[in-house]
Amino acid sequence: MVLVGVATCVTSNRFTRRHVLRTVGTAAAVGLGGSGVASSAAAQDDDSGAADTDSPYTETYRDTIDSVVLVTVTRTIGGDRGGGGGGGLGSGFVIDEQHIVTNNHVVQSAGEGGIEIQFNNQEWRLASIVGTDPYSDLAVLGVEDMPDIAAGLPLVESEPAIGQEVLAIGNPLGLNASVSQGVVSGTNRLLPSPAGTSIPATIQTDAPINPGNSGGPLVNLEGEVLGVVFAGASQTIGFAISSRLANRVVPALIEDGSYEHPYMGVGVVPVGPDIAEAHGLDEATGVLIVQVVPGSPADGVLQPVSRGRPSTGDVIVAINDQEVTTQAQLQTYLALQTSPGETVALEIVRDGETQSVELTLASRQEFDRAQMPNGGGPADRPSIPSPDRG
Repeated sequence: MVLVGVATCVTSNRFTRRHVLRTVGTAAAVGLGGSGVASSAAAQDDDSGAADTDSPYTETYRDTIDSVVLVTVTRTIGGDRGGGGGGGLGSGFVIDEQHIVTNNHVVQSAGEGGIEIQFNNQEWRLASIVGTDPYSDLAVLGVEDMPDIAAGLPLVESEPAIGQEVLAIGNPLGLNASVSQGVVSGTNRLLPSPAGTSIPATIQTDAPINPGNSGGPLVNLEGEVLGVVFAGASQTIGFAISSRLANRVVPALIEDGSYEHPYMGVGVVPVGPDIAEAHGLDEATGVLIVQVVPGSPADGVLQPVSRGRPSTGDVIVAINDQEVTTQAQLQTYLALQTSPGETVALEIVRDGETQSVELTLASRQEFDRAQMPNGGGPADRPSIPSPDRG
């Protein structure tokens, strides 16, 4: 599956939403706009003549749109404003009287004074970066003198139901204040992050997601944020970073500018029938350790499979008495229920016998920094040939 990053490049130093509409309108007319099975509608700059309707989608849209913003990067690191190097365009949403949430990949190239925010009433504000987290692809922006129309949108704490109706609100292709409708198609997906790791607990939706939607809210019909729009893979497959994860990351970004992710240091694969038979398991469930990262919390505690010996290696079947059936379930538990420095109890199957072991989780960032040469970043870490690592 090819994931499409959904921030849009821009090169002008200052523009209005009407300018963007004029720019992309022709492109959309020749097939770049795309539409999915779910319905999609773009609001006009002046909707004063819109007819009243009883649609729940319209009511939700009206209740939330003043809190959704256009995020533009007009000055990049090492570049000048309007210097032709290109910036980024995406979406974001207000969470309180000072802060906006968006995707890290929308603003990661921004230089000082290079982020501009436009609200639904056409007011502009400069924004500064309060905190970023490339591992979850979340960022928090600070805005002084927030417009009165912008109220904070709440992030829900619970997992959404599959089939639940949702709206993706943002600025696809720069088309301002747009809304697309769909349902929650899946939960607890694992998606690759720009940092080279996996983002757990991700929400899948069939609401159309296009470039420019990045960082906008995926809301339920009560106007509550279920997730932060992240990427689109096709016209009917889009993804959002779960508000359950954002509820952990965003407060830390506001308080400290960063978030420390828990880290075990293992590579795992799902247990299928062949692996289950080799390990004497009654059912094909759990995850097999295929790699232990040297120096990580798992080093010396867990054993990986040996080449050519399929019956070797530990199978994790539970963590802190919670059953583990898939990689996604393990990583979601680690991301949402644990913290660096916490000791977790693992139930494993080793050599056909069930036993319990404990390990103390590290901070992924601290471990990655220790493994990288001076000046390195997340993209510079050594390649780990395993499908999922946590």
